[in-house]
Formats: sequence, structure tokens, C-alpha cells
Amino acid sequence: MARLALLSVSDKRGLIEFAKSLVEEFGFDLISSGGTATALKQAGLPVTKVSDYTGFPEILGGRVKTLHPRIHGGILARRDVGQDVTELETHEIRPIDLVVVNLYPFEQTIAKPDVTLAEAIENIDIGGPTLLRASAKNYAHLTVLCNPEQYGNYLEEFRTKNGEISFEFRQHCALKAFQHTGAYDRAIAAYLEQQELSEASAFPQSFVLAGTQIQSLRYGENPHQAAAWYQTGTQPTGWASGQILQGKPLSYNNLVDLEAARRIICEFPDQPAAAILKHTNPCGVAIADTLVTAYEKAFNADSISAFGGIVALNRNIDSQTAKALSKTFLECIVAPGCDEEAAQILKKKSNLRVLILPDATQGPTEIIKPIAGGFLVQSCDDVVEQSTDWKVVTEKQPSLEQLAELMFAWKVVKHVKSNAIVITKNQTTLGVGAGQMNRVGSVEIALKQAGENAQGAVLGSDAFFPFDDSVRTAAAAGITAIVQPGGSLRDQDSINAANELGLVMVFTGIRHFVH
Repeated sequence: MARLALLSVSDKRGLIEFAKSLVEEFGFDLISSGGTATALKQAGLPVTKVSDYTGFPEILGGRVKTLHPRIHGGILARRDVGQDVTELETHEIRPIDLVVVNLYPFEQTIAKPDVTLAEAIENIDIGGPTLLRASAKNYAHLTVLCNPEQYGNYLEEFRTKNGEISFEFRQHCALKAFQHTGAYDRAIAAYLEQQELSEASAFPQSFVLAGTQIQSLRYGENPHQAAAWYQTGTQPTGWASGQILQGKPLSYNNLVDLEAARRIICEFPDQPAAAILKHTNPCGVAIADTLVTAYEKAFNADSISAFGGIVALNRNIDSQTAKALSKTFLECIVAPGCDEEAAQILKKKSNLRVLILPDATQGPTEIIKPIAGGFLVQSCDDVVEQSTDWKVVTEKQPSLEQLAELMFAWKVVKHVKSNAIVITKNQTTLGVGAGQMNRVGSVEIALKQAGENAQGAVLGSDAFFPFDDSVRTAAAAGITAIVQPGGSLRDQDSINAANELGLVMVFTGIRHFVH
């Protein structure tokens, strides 16, 4: 008797070619349902509809098609158990050798901005996961495929093993099927949990993180640490959907730095912007009227640290910018696009990775950190702030130009490791004090880096000043305005010092620690 294959897929990539090989090369009989059966018939392939095979019609608008004993009996029967074989014969049920199923596009559906709850619910697959789970459970006796990328491997296995599929191959395919249904169920649960969340309960009681490995990384932060890159969801988004235009595969540290760079560049959608990072901290950030000017300003802010850095740009790379980028050694460049002429210029740098990320605003909504025995979850620090919400606490009032500069400094310091201090002028970073154990140390580092350029510059601090010493140090270096959250018990000391020294000081009321 010919082998029997059940095909029922939402993603029809490669379906016809695969089915033709099953029929013409290996003599399979095909059963199928719905749109899959229609596609196979239109391609001229012999196929029996599930309703004809079971003798029971599709009902409830197609909600019930494959949920029938003739289908699941043929899948779940153990062919080395006499009673199972006898029952198949008694009920005239053919054993099914191959099940090819993938599921309704639930994640694509809920990604639509105007999707309704009813539409989302309707795109929850029932028969598909049941087929996958049943087939995966009985992998000792049949093969289950849930992704078009598996078709070629299955055919190759069939050819090289003289019509037999190895136990190891079937087991691996079963694992993939359970991973597929597991991710599918988690996506549904996460969506429904979001419908119930309120301001009083920002996170669900059960938080499950799952991903599919898309790349084994050479190592982690250090060579003795293993590492891998995982994609969440079934549809590639974020870095998983980016394009590597040139260069070696990305490393663990590359990806960590790139994500930090992406977050900074998202702060400046309205003007060409460039950010250069080392070890997740910005060493140069600038905005300007042109991309090349923004990059050159960012590079000159700290050209020593920029060597071997990560560069993020928020506009397509043009030839002028490509020439400027080519003047020094850089690890990675990411931008929303790259002109052909610019691409040819960058290709001359063989050790340079160039990535295209069309939409840098696509990022996570939560930050997850593992701790012993569990993990912590917090929402991303993506609050949108306006200078009109700030409070000027000094006698001296800021000019419009100063407010714009203070906002630039505030957006940058938000992404610097605490304790964080940033000195800026002309919407360019001049000095960055990152990750010090006390704020005085961060101020001293940032001012030392800025040097004489601190004259007339502004200072941003991610958290309040507990004493007035840093205000006095900043004023002595030439700083004219300070932006900080406020909230210290001794805020008045800092305000008094600013008034005494003729500084502008504004309180944002929001803190931006990065640990």
C-alpha cells in the first residue's frame, strides 16, 4: 500500500514542489483540507479532501475539519502494538506516514494596529496544534514537519535512506513540532493576558520567555563563556529581521552594543543623528543637519574611544558619510539603509560589519534580568518627555537654545551607566562620566574629558545631586546650565549654589538609572 501524507498548511511556501516530489518520486497518496487541498488540486496533483476521506463534512465554517478518528487514529496508532494494528484494520483506517502542518498566523494577526479581539480569537488554530502534538507524540512511527525549511531535509533523508526515515530524524522533527506549538500557545496566552492587565497590574502572574535559536555565537562576553542568539516569536523582528550587508557574523558583545546603540538613536527621530558606543556606553553622540556632519561631530567628541566602536545612524548611509566612516577602524555600523555608492565604499573595509535595520524603533517592551532562582522584569525606560514639563528651580531662566541643549543632554544621559554625567554643547557630547561609584567621580571624568570645551556647555545628570559640590565643580569648569531629576533632601543646597554662581538649573522629576 502507498504511503499516506496529510498536508494542511497556512504557510504554503514550497508546498507544491514538495508535494510533487512526494507523489511523483516516492508514490505518496495525499489527503488535505481547505485552502491546501485547493492549491494542490490547482497544481494538478491527486489529492483526497479530508471530508471525503473521513466521510464527514467540514463544519462550523471550517473550524472542524481534521478532528476525526480516521485522521487521529491513523496518526496515533503504534505499529508495533498488535491491538492498534487490528483496530486500524477493523475501522478501515490507513496509517499516516507523514504529517505536514503549520498554523494560522496568530502573531501576524495581533501585530496589526487595528486588530480586534474577535479577529485575534478567530486566528487561534485548533486542529493544527492537535495534529502536530499527536504526530510528535507518535514520532516513533511517523514524521511531522511544521516548517517549509524542513522539506528539503526530509526529501534528502528519504532518498539517502532508501525510503526509510531514521528514528533520530523523526525525533528531531517531533522536538521542532512541540517547540512550534509551545511558542504558539505562549503567544496566545501573552496576548490574552495583555487584555486583562490594568495599571494596578502591569505584568501577568505567569511570565514565560521562549525563543528559537537562530545562531550559535562564537563565545559570550569572554572566550570561556558559551553563547547563542535566540529569536522570540515565530516572525523575525528587530535584529533577527535585520540584514548583514557585509562582514563577519555578529558576536555576543556586538549584539549587546548594537541594542544599546539602537535605543540611543531612537531618541532623535527628527534630525540626522549618530551615536558611537563602546561597552554599551556612548562615547560620542551628535545631531546635525546632515548625517555626515552628525557622525563627524560624534567621532570628534572622543576619537580615541571611537576606535573599534559601534556606530548607529538614523538615516541611510550616503557616500559622504561612508567616506568618513572609512577613515578609522570600527566594529559595526547599523543604519536604516545604505546607498549603492556608499556600500561600495564600505566594502573596501573587509573587517567591518555593516547592518541594515530598517526600523530601529522596533524593540522590546520589557527588560528581563536573571537572578538566582528566578528573574526580574521591568518595563523599558521609553517615557517621552517634554521640556515644558520641567521645572526651572533657579533665578536664572534658560533660553530656548539652552532648553534644546539640555534636552539633548538629557536624552543621552538616559543611556549612560549610572552614576551618569554627560557634558554637551552644540548638540554634541563633549564628556561622558559613566558607571562610577559616586557622582562626584562621574562629574570629574566628564569635565576632564570635555576640557576647555566645557566653557558654555551644559551638564546632564541621570539622578539628583546629594550635595552642592558637583554644582560648584561644574560651574568652575564653565558649565552654564544643569538638568537633573531633583528629589534630594538637600536639593536646596544645589539650587542655592546654582543661584550664587549664576547657573540655570532645571528639574525633570524623572530619574534615569541604568544598572
